[in-house]
Amino acid sequence: MSMEDFVRKLRERKAIAAGSAKDRETQHKKGRLTARERINILFDPDSFNEIDTLVMPRYESYMGGKGSRYGDGVVSGFGLVNGRQVFAAAQDASVMGGSLGEMHANKIIKAMRMALSYGCPFVALNDSGGARIQEGVDSLGGYARIFDANCEASGVIPQLSVILGPCAGGAVYSPGLTDFIFMTENSYMFITGPEVVRSVMQENVSQEELGGGRIHATESGVAHFLSLDDRECLLKVRDLLGYLPSNNMSDPPYVPPRDDPERRCPELEEIVPVDPGKPYDVRQVIASIVDDGRFLEVHELWAQNMVVGFARLDGYVVGMVANQPMHLAGTIDIKASIKATHFIRICDTYNIPIITFQDVPGFLPGTNQEYGGIIREGARLIYAYSEATVPKLMLILRKSYGGAYCVMSSKGLRGDLLYAWPNAELAVMGAAGAVNILFRNEVKAAADPKARSQELVDEYQEKFNNPYVAAARGLIDDVIEPRDSRRILVRSLHVTLSKRERHVPKKHGISPM
Repeated sequence: MSMEDFVRKLRERKAIAAGSAKDRETQHKKGRLTARERINILFDPDSFNEIDTLVMPRYESYMGGKGSRYGDGVVSGFGLVNGRQVFAAAQDASVMGGSLGEMHANKIIKAMRMALSYGCPFVALNDSGGARIQEGVDSLGGYARIFDANCEASGVIPQLSVILGPCAGGAVYSPGLTDFIFMTENSYMFITGPEVVRSVMQENVSQEELGGGRIHATESGVAHFLSLDDRECLLKVRDLLGYLPSNNMSDPPYVPPRDDPERRCPELEEIVPVDPGKPYDVRQVIASIVDDGRFLEVHELWAQNMVVGFARLDGYVVGMVANQPMHLAGTIDIKASIKATHFIRICDTYNIPIITFQDVPGFLPGTNQEYGGIIREGARLIYAYSEATVPKLMLILRKSYGGAYCVMSSKGLRGDLLYAWPNAELAVMGAAGAVNILFRNEVKAAADPKARSQELVDEYQEKFNNPYVAAARGLIDDVIEPRDSRRILVRSLHVTLSKRERHVPKKHGISPM
């Protein structure tokens, strides 16, 4: 045989691994792309290097070895995303429904271990019918080893899960262990499917109603990002990777800014009403301050009373955490606490400074919140801010009341540089509520209770409910004009980027249960 013959046979095998036109047509009819089409969108052109292309399952696992083919239902390898090395594994639904067997799992784990060894992000593209029945416990063992690899890589390299089809049963726990989950409108995730729910719980529910992308983006909070289709989803993955470092020992990618770091923002005085009872969209505040108005929101559709996401300030990546007065008046509830806590820990892990915008009347009251564990979740939020050693900047836009002031990156939680606008209200509670508690009898006994109440409210406002008392105590570092917010935050970021902080030596802390 000549070399040409050897090369021809190699090409034949790789052509089998790549799948047929019929396989592509089947995926396209479902409104989905093939594994390799997805890889081509995720990675920079002609940069992906596939590994384990010719892996096959153990022959004895199947009736005569039928069903699988080269690659065993997953495409794995490495390449460039925005010019930086990234590893990925994309399940191929055209091979036994993308089901996971022993060698399929080995390929994914190998790519994950390589990503961890070389300090590169790992992206898992999920489209699988679940555990491969023919392989029994070998399949289940494969899942367990993937979970272990997820845990080992956690906090060291960014791990992103992209759900582009079915992801059911034990398979959902690998995405659940990763940093971010992306879903499309026609993908779904659940522990037990509709048939089991119908049989055991007597509930009639569809796949979409039980665990569709929109449900997880709006109700459960499992999905951080929701997209219409594969292409849009994978472009979002590329966008997010542009804000994350390659690993926990690296800094996030710096992009030379086009935006003037000294730019003033007079529009902020119009965006935020002086009346503390009027709502506004805090995302407009963020867009006004950050570079080029670009803000990548995380968990956009879930717990909307808290806004979190990534932006740049003078070219440096920052994580934004902000109360949203447009929803529940910006109060903090269980879901908002969970959302902010996870995001803060992500930022701290990957060396991303945190900027907090406060406009919060307090924690959401009610039996639903108390029974649901708001104490526990609020404590977790405190723990996250206290634990974070990255630069922590904070700006009070309007209200900062009670325990919510303490929780949101206060000096007591080692906030670095804290500012407030001149209209800010910092107190245990609002003036009217304080007067009603402290001077109830005096107001009732007054000749004109309404007038006396207003006098006391004005007096309380002057003495306590303003930023100058906090400034006098050093609990905030300065009171600033709204239009100066960008340039002051840029300057504060520059001086805190060299921050070095260490906690008391310990194996690990114990976050509230």
